[in-house]
Amino acid sequence: MSSTQSLVPPRTSPVDFVSGDFDALALHMRQCEQARGRWFAATLHLQRARGLIAGRIVTMGCVAVALVIGLAAIA
Repeated sequence: MSSTQSLVPPRTSPVDFVSGDFDALALHMRQCEQARGRWFAATLHLQRARGLIAGRIVTMGCVAVALVIGLAAIA
């Protein structure tokens, strides 16, 4: 009446975590290499500028308005 059969199939080989890690790293490196395309430098500088301006958007708007008013007064 008692059975020692298991529903889980036996493992025939040990799990290879290292191979999977190397595959994931290789995929990541290929993606990084593809991301560094023709426009990489321009994108990098635009992201830096956005980071500087985003925190000071109201201040930058006031400075822009003041410059426009100043240029309009000179012209």
